[in-house]
Amino acid sequence: MTLAAPAATALAPAATADLVLPPKISVENLVVSFSGTAVLHGVSLAIPNRSVTALIGPSGCGKSTFLRALNRLHDLTHTARVSGGITLDGQDVYARGIDVTLLRRRVGMVFQRSNPFPMSIFENIAYGLRIHGLAGNRRQLAEQVELTLLRANLWDQVKDRLGASAFSLSGGQQQRLCIARALALDPDVLLMDEPCSALDPASTGKIEELVEELRERHAIVIVTHNLGQAARVSQRTAFFMHGRIVEQGVTADIFERPLHKETEDYVTGRFG
Repeated sequence: MTLAAPAATALAPAATADLVLPPKISVENLVVSFSGTAVLHGVSLAIPNRSVTALIGPSGCGKSTFLRALNRLHDLTHTARVSGGITLDGQDVYARGIDVTLLRRRVGMVFQRSNPFPMSIFENIAYGLRIHGLAGNRRQLAEQVELTLLRANLWDQVKDRLGASAFSLSGGQQQRLCIARALALDPDVLLMDEPCSALDPASTGKIEELVEELRERHAIVIVTHNLGQAARVSQRTAFFMHGRIVEQGVTADIFERPLHKETEDYVTGRFG
């Protein structure tokens, strides 16, 4: 089966129109365990389209585990067990016969540390296009690579050295290259697991600007320990603790009007 195609920080504007539309991804009663030990306990969350959803919470609370369940990366861990429901545009992503390669093309992933392929800047983008049969002739492929690097705000910095190794780029540039590599496949959803944790403030600012631009076309889910970042880039936020969602909603409400003491204590820096 294939899937059819803190309080003083300025808060990102809410994408209110998308909040009333059917979610791009819907998660119901998700349980994830490893070797019989549960890490997530009955998590439910709706992820809107054309919006950024931030996942916040202390280390080890299940944020990254949740993120990886969305495109079935836990399939690669033989001790992992996943139950509950995850749908993408209403289709069960764990249904028997689902094309997992196509799923991961539609739900792209950017990891905590940049992981460019050991090849040229050009080939880092072109490789996925070829593998998925999205490349035309050499001229069309070059156009697709250029367009993708433009979308990642990287083209002007690399256009004269596309044949150079991806490892010749700075850390921030490498991370944007990895984002571009995911964007080349035109995903519906982009998952970002602490994409700025290893970057300096200037590089972090560029990634945040890019996220703001990308949400006009994609559903984005970002795990971050940087509460200021969550407030700046997201429209909705979910606060995780001990493998459960304590509170979720519009980002402004989570940071300025939390309903639960645990949430208030976390976003005001009393713990975490």
